[in-house]
Amino acid sequence: MSVRIPRPTRALVVQKAQSAKAAKLPYDAVIEESPIPDLGKGQVLVKVGAAAFNHRDLWIRKGQYPGIAVGSTFGSDGAGTVVAAADQSDPLLNKRVFLTPMRGWKENPDAPESRNFAILGGNTKAPFGTFTQYVAIERDEVIPTPDHLDDVHAAAWPLGGLTAWRAVVVNAQVKKGDNVLITGIGGGVALIAMQLCLGIGANVYVTSGQKSKIDKAVALGAKAGVNYKDKKWSAELAEILAQANKTTGHNTELDAVIDSGGGDIAGQTNKLLTAGGRIVVYGMTSHPKVTFTMREVLKNQKLLGSTMGSRKDLIDATNFIAEHRIVPAVSQVLDGLEDAETGFQLLQRGDQFGKVVIKIRHGGANEPRPKL
Repeated sequence: MSVRIPRPTRALVVQKAQSAKAAKLPYDAVIEESPIPDLGKGQVLVKVGAAAFNHRDLWIRKGQYPGIAVGSTFGSDGAGTVVAAADQSDPLLNKRVFLTPMRGWKENPDAPESRNFAILGGNTKAPFGTFTQYVAIERDEVIPTPDHLDDVHAAAWPLGGLTAWRAVVVNAQVKKGDNVLITGIGGGVALIAMQLCLGIGANVYVTSGQKSKIDKAVALGAKAGVNYKDKKWSAELAEILAQANKTTGHNTELDAVIDSGGGDIAGQTNKLLTAGGRIVVYGMTSHPKVTFTMREVLKNQKLLGSTMGSRKDLIDATNFIAEHRIVPAVSQVLDGLEDAETGFQLLQRGDQFGKVVIKIRHGGANEPRPKL
């Protein structure tokens, strides 16, 4: 039995750009209105309170993402409240939730079970996204929002949090007392990775191309940071680690490196990383490959690729941040879908510290509620 929700929803949709824009951004982001579909068996309707940007949204605008679907909705991260359900006694009704940001990876510890693994929003495999007022979704594809997070910060959590958890906990196997280097601090994943490491009890060191971001990371709990634009940054970090050993007795070597840039990260950290240490690469924003030589092999150092994780990983990660009261960093909060273009511009400039989030507007106090 389906439930009819007559109220339409407004969403930010992928469309071909007009010729004047197409040279730089072949795809546009357009607000469109469409009816909310009938709820089928096992589905719920989420009234979205906030949705967060990821760099993939910008890559879609640039035509640099596989399987772009014209007419699909942008957005992988979203949080809100369940306002209707196919089962009118569903215990999720009126509960705050966030959406699982992917499909095709339930619990396999190594890789997705399905060859059709996809991230929500803007593509042919998962065309429905979170940049919308309402989304009809399978009830087992939402997760209760931790009590300490509002919708804005819950929306900043899923994709970046899952990627960070997979890198830090599953692949790097960070434990209390470890020295961990996190590169490219300021992006959503890197910041959450830092917060997870701090929650575990590790000593965190960071790199960034901006001193202001290093200072902010230190204010949040990082021990120190270095500017990766300085060719001698690894030597500087070695001095910082040696000084930490003198003053606190901490180990002078790194136990793990969590990297988003690629390139010569193994060469830069070889002398810093302990024998058997792990380099986990979840992105290659600076270089399209990673150099790994016999020098690293002889130290038994491990190079591991890492992406998002499973739904089980996301539940484990969410339980962890609930226990440790971790709040994902939010750089800017935008007011409504109408302000989405500002979000794309912020991502293009790359000067944000944390996630860029849209607070979804639903009208005034007299807005009618969906009727069953």
